[in-house]
Amino acid sequence: PAGDPRRSRRRKSIAIAYEAGQGDGTKQGMSEPQEPRWEPKHWREQLERIREMRRNRDAPVDEMGVEKCFDSSAAPQVMRYQVLLSLMLSSQTKDQVTSAAMQRLRQHGLTVDRILQMDDATLGRIIYPVGFWRNKVKYIKQTTAILKQKYGGDIPRSVEELVQLPGVGPKMAHLAMTIAWDSVSGIAVDTHVHRITNRLKWVKKETRYPEETRVALEEWLPRDLWREINWLLVGFGQQTCLPVNPRCSECLNQNICPAARKC
Repeated sequence: PAGDPRRSRRRKSIAIAYEAGQGDGTKQGMSEPQEPRWEPKHWREQLERIREMRRNRDAPVDEMGVEKCFDSSAAPQVMRYQVLLSLMLSSQTKDQVTSAAMQRLRQHGLTVDRILQMDDATLGRIIYPVGFWRNKVKYIKQTTAILKQKYGGDIPRSVEELVQLPGVGPKMAHLAMTIAWDSVSGIAVDTHVHRITNRLKWVKKETRYPEETRVALEEWLPRDLWREINWLLVGFGQQTCLPVNPRCSECLNQNICPAARKC
């Protein structure tokens, strides 16, 4: 009957409008374009001053971070696997501890096949004392088996696939994309980036979790800064903007930081 196609078309247009976020009418449609124009006060000046404080690149992340943990002379596929493993080890673990564990792993031959041949007890002894090392043994073995079976021993080249791997979260996935694939897929937000961007009010309203912070930052921060922001703020958080007793008196941003007086 002639009525059915019309009903069908109407349903489709409603669904499309809803998906596009236009269901609330023109008022919402008019306000949406204004969203990206929000910028935090003084952010460019704050960023420039943080760059100045990080000029020496002498924080633990610079000397022992993930980008220093893999064998840069290894075959590209092996190098990418080592990047992913160092990211998995780094969760809830200081850079010094992650770096030492990666060195020990590399001495045993850090490849997909070598890890699959290694028993859990041996792997545990090598990576100890990284945080949650027992869980990480399990995740490393599971993820490595998936990489062998599904990806021919390489790592996935999308965030969507990376976060499906056991023990791999969004921050690790975005860093893996940047370091292993040289592709900036998003801002890698760890506890340092989460803490500092909230202190600087680089988020429109306070965020509770790193993933919330990532979404909030990506709404306004120019994309050409996404790669830089992780290492910049991680090192700043390790040396100056500490979790407890931040060194506000030594910070170049003390006069334009919303949190400076509370420190």
